[in-house]
This record gives sequence, structure tokens and C-alpha cells, in this order.
Amino acid sequence: MRDIKTGLTLDIDGQVYVVVEFQHVKPGKGSAFMRTKLRNLCNNSIKELTLRPDTRLEEAYVEQRRLQYLYRESQLLHFIDQDSFEEVTLEAQNLGEDIGFLKDNLEVNGYFYKGRNLFVKLPNFIKVRVIYSEPGCRADTVKQPMKSVTIETGTKVPVPLFIEVGDIIKIDTRSGEYIERV
Repeated sequence: MRDIKTGLTLDIDGQVYVVVEFQHVKPGKGSAFMRTKLRNLCNNSIKELTLRPDTRLEEAYVEQRRLQYLYRESQLLHFIDQDSFEEVTLEAQNLGEDIGFLKDNLEVNGYFYKGRNLFVKLPNFIKVRVIYSEPGCRADTVKQPMKSVTIETGTKVPVPLFIEVGDIIKIDTRSGEYIERV
């Protein structure tokens, strides 16, 4: 398997993995091999795999679709495909911590393999309204003073002291950090 590279998606035993790291190893004795680190796209688990040069793996062609979040029903999240207008459901647990940034009508990217929804990826930045703000305290002025606010999705986010209820702020969904007031 010479054409393995970072970002390649593979189908191994019916599971879809993406190559996170790979390393060609040529020991002094014996034949060369490749060490790979793979991440399961369904459950984010990491798998390390050693491959011989003659190993054949099936590449997984993952389809990306534009989805819009509609609503949550118990443990199911409902989305609509922006192109075909089909309704797509995903278990809430598959979204992990990102569920705290999922708001109505948010456009996300859905990733599918053989018609099965693997996961959705939120945009890197979202704009949300602050619905509750704790009073700020200027006790710690060595670092930038921060306070906790609740955004419209119900998630708490640390922000600077000048942010008030009703403000619209921009948040990085990858880290959960405040970026700016909009």
C-alpha cells in the first residue's frame, strides 16, 4: 500500500477511518512496512495499524452534503438536505460537545458513506445571542478579566466583562472560545 497519505478515508471491516498519521519503516533486517494511526469517523476512536507493502485496503468515498439543522426530538437531531430536501436524522450523542453550539437553522456539513450518515461538522465560527450574563468582577486584572454568559443554545461561554445580555457574539466552535462582539 504505497499511496496512503494523511486525510485518506479507508473502509476497514465496514467501519470508515481517516488516516491521521503514517510512517514508512525500513528496518535493517526484514521487509519494509508502514505504521498508521487511524481515526474512526463514527466514534472518534483511534486505531493503530501496521501494514505490509502488499496489503490492499479499500478506499472509502465519503460524500459531503450541505445540511440545515431543524429540531431535536429526544435523542435524535433532525436536519434537512439543502439540495435534495430529504430529512436526515442523527443521534445526539454522535455530535459530542458540539451539540452545545447547534442552533436552529444552522447550516452544517454532513458526511455520508454508502447512504449512512457518519457525522456532521459545524462551521468553525457561529454568531449567537447572549441570553444571560453573570455580573463581572474586576478582581483579576493580570489576565484579561472574563465572566461567564449563557448563549441562546444554553451553553456557557467565557467572555470579556463588557458583553451584556442581548449582544451577539462570534464563537469558535472548535474550542468554544469567544472571538468578538458582532
